[in-house]
Amino acid sequence: MGEMTERKPLIVGNWKMNANHLEAIQMVQKLSYRLEPEDYDRVEVVVAPPFTALRSAQVVIEQDHMRIGLGAQDAHWKESGAFTGEVSAPMLAKLAVQHVIVGHSERRQHFGETDEMVNAKARAVLDAGMSPIICVGETAQQKDAGEADDVVIQQVKAALARIEGRALASSAIAYEPVWAIGTGRNAMPDDAGEMAERIRAQVTDMTDSSVAEGIRILYGGSVSAGNIKDFMAKRHIDGALVGGASLEPDKFAAIVRYRI
Repeated sequence: MGEMTERKPLIVGNWKMNANHLEAIQMVQKLSYRLEPEDYDRVEVVVAPPFTALRSAQVVIEQDHMRIGLGAQDAHWKESGAFTGEVSAPMLAKLAVQHVIVGHSERRQHFGETDEMVNAKARAVLDAGMSPIICVGETAQQKDAGEADDVVIQQVKAALARIEGRALASSAIAYEPVWAIGTGRNAMPDDAGEMAERIRAQVTDMTDSSVAEGIRILYGGSVSAGNIKDFMAKRHIDGALVGGASLEPDKFAAIVRYRI
């Protein structure tokens, strides 16, 4: 392949089910205090609070003219309707949400999300003018059985089905080996880099090389300030989906400010 397309790194903090709306305001402010303009020039920074904190985070980001992007952790695939407890993509778009995580392994594991549901959610997010962060990854059992490649590639195929190439260019794919999430174990950077390369090759097969070269592939799975540089040094890894460390502004800022 020719010259590499310049992909601005994307660092996303997935707060999961943590932080009420008052805590979220403080966390966003503390993160903002720790980052400099040059950090935002180098890296796109996004936080994904719980639904109940999105409006408060949006207001403080806009009032203080922060360059932190707002993300959401999930979205339903329907625009509206009788789906008690769900939140739709158009609702999130009205809160100036830019990125929506879909298909996180915890959603797949605990809430029965299938590849088809992940695809429907990704398309709904794109239809609402936002960018999906599509999560894929293998379990420990699948890894030990030597099925990691097949599992991840099948998830990519299913998640991207019927999504037009140009729409896909604004999306991100997060490779999160399930066995590494919240365990303190992380994939070896070489292994993660090779998986990211396979994912990009699959996107190339489904679209074309220009779309595939533009899409950002993130690593997720016990990301820390201590290991982020090793992952970001890999040609096909363009950022990180950060869990626990994103709840502590000092730790998250250190990840954002990595240097290779």
